[in-house]
Amino acid sequence: MPGNNQADPARPIIEVQQLRKSFGSLEVLKQVTFNVNPGEAVAVIGPSGSGKSTMLRSLVHLEEVNGGSIIIQGKPLVWDGKYAGGAEVKQITAAMGMVFQHFNLFPHLTVRGNLELAPRTLKRESVKAITARSMDLLRKVGLEDKAEVYPSLLSGGQKQRVAIARALMLNPDILLFDEPTSALDPELTGEVLRVIRQLAEENMTMIVVTHEMNFARDVADRVIFMDNGEIAESGTPEQLFGNPQLARTRAFLQRE
Repeated sequence: MPGNNQADPARPIIEVQQLRKSFGSLEVLKQVTFNVNPGEAVAVIGPSGSGKSTMLRSLVHLEEVNGGSIIIQGKPLVWDGKYAGGAEVKQITAAMGMVFQHFNLFPHLTVRGNLELAPRTLKRESVKAITARSMDLLRKVGLEDKAEVYPSLLSGGQKQRVAIARALMLNPDILLFDEPTSALDPELTGEVLRVIRQLAEENMTMIVVTHEMNFARDVADRVIFMDNGEIAESGTPEQLFGNPQLARTRAFLQRE
């Protein structure tokens, strides 16, 4: 099992090796291997049912894999199918923030209450500092005026921007997005993608599972195409969109 080489700037921040996952007899992930470097924005594309969301959820231990290794900042979350201890799993996954397809906001809390719940529960800093950061993040996503509003009064795009701000509240080193715009009307998609684009420009390390091909082409440093539970092809946006090597990649891109 590898040690913690977090201080090594040349080491990828995420290392995934030979990842396997099955639901019963259905093999959802088949020997998935890839790395993500610090500050890199990686878009993951592919047809429904190709394993994209399962792969992403496995990185934060929302899915348990059946084999393979996941190493985050030099620390093994799972190594050759064996997970780290509970406290260590919690410490490793705390480096990552997750933004879900359906927002997952608490309806009984205001926008600010949603942002501040986790940091207040952890009690690592003063209430004043937490409130100052929540308001800074709401300004960042253009929703400072919605701080005391409840989620039921927000549009889908506003809810997703709140969800992004909430994911940023614990200062994660890595952000994971699972189809962040697929539940939105097309006219609301742009406001969410603008926030994610801004984070990419600030060199936030991100993996974005998305069906927005223009976004993947314009914003990602690298694009991974998944199909049938495996990484079929990956490369820069110029390579993958401009000169895909596989027939199934070309067929997928022509459909989109």
